Amino acid sequence: MIETSENNRISKFLSLVLRHSPEKIGLELDSAGWTNVDDLLSKMNSSGQSINFEILQYVVEANKKSRFGFNSDKTQIRANQGHSIEIEHGFKSIIPPEILYHGTGEKSIESILKTGIEKRDRHHVHLSANKETALKVGQRHGKPVVLEILSLKMAEKGHKFYLSENNVWLTDFVPIEFIKRKNNNG
Repeated sequence: MIETSENNRISKFLSLVLRHSPEKIGLELDSAGWTNVDDLLSKMNSSGQSINFEILQYVVEANKKSRFGFNSDKTQIRANQGHSIEIEHGFKSIIPPEILYHGTGEKSIESILKTGIEKRDRHHVHLSANKETALKVGQRHGKPVVLEILSLKMAEKGHKFYLSENNVWLTDFVPIEFIKRKNNNG
């Protein structure tokens, strides 16, 4: 339907306005991060983005990481997780698997091993169910490092875990005692 480069450009723009800066195009999100699809399309087009519903639907459905989702009648859209703005996700706490993984860059390891993994400007720390996904995340931050997280032990000590709609594991903080460093290639 559209070129890969155009898909990526639109996806990045959607991430910007649905996860971080809706005000860039005068968009309003409700308390759970939802916005009206027609309003989004109108404001994107007014800001120089040439997009219609069919292209938006394609971008949402083609996104391998399922970053965005429609409501049941496709009149509302939101980012599934990764927000830096305040929203109410409505996630339910669930018991995680024994081990989860966190991908990061080599440059962050010293800090992580001193203080743990902090959510910083996001709502949660993002964790993966497999090493491959964590490695891909780490590659976005330079030389990748995969950390093994003793998630079940964390849960047993009272830490809460959530699973987003696109299968990203979320928690508020990972203390250093639950982190094991793996070799650099995952």
